[in-house]
Amino acid sequence: MKPEYRKASVNDLDLLVKTRLEVLRAANNLDSEVDMTEVESETYLYYRRALENGFHTAYLIFDGNSFIGAGGISYYTVMPTFNNPSGKKAYIMNMYTKPDYRRNGIATKTLDLLIQDAKEHEVTAISLEATDIGRKLYEKYGFVSMTSEMELPIA
Repeated sequence: MKPEYRKASVNDLDLLVKTRLEVLRAANNLDSEVDMTEVESETYLYYRRALENGFHTAYLIFDGNSFIGAGGISYYTVMPTFNNPSGKKAYIMNMYTKPDYRRNGIATKTLDLLIQDAKEHEVTAISLEATDIGRKLYEKYGFVSMTSEMELPIA
């Protein structure tokens, strides 16, 4: 098997949204009965806007005609800091490989493509949220845990 890695476009919106919902269900242990209607519609709007504006890059991975994985990276700018004078940042998300295809280097190759894309966008800092299953991959790649960042959920 030689997977095909394809950079997504606005023509892939349906598959991107379907994949995102699959990833969220898997990462949060949600069964098919959980209503994801609002997440689905907001995800569709996000992808359409972000892909058109160049604020997101996504890769879709196929084995023949079968979808087997995905990965994405979102771009944003913050106020420049000493450690990040450009203020250009990126956030990796939606990394996913179907269970039967795991441990074949697909996630590593996807990460390679996303990191290369980030370099082309002149990003100086990349972050992500790691699941237990992905943590080893990211640590091996050189990502380190952050100790100073905090988050306030606003409901």
